[in-house]
Amino acid sequence: MKKRFLLRLDPEIYAALEQWAQEEFRSVNGQIEFLLIEALKRAGRRPVGRTKDLLPDHDE
Repeated sequence: MKKRFLLRLDPEIYAALEQWAQEEFRSVNGQIEFLLIEALKRAGRRPVGRTKDLLPDHDE
């Protein structure tokens, strides 16, 4: 189950995310989740579990 929470964003940031998400055929929520997972991977803090199934490492 996914956790819900309120996220307040500057309208210009939201617009940029919305455009980027459309270009990659994702929802804004999906784009934010994708970016957070990628940031966690780069920081060595990637959670174990379902996110691994969603976004496998590119070097595997």
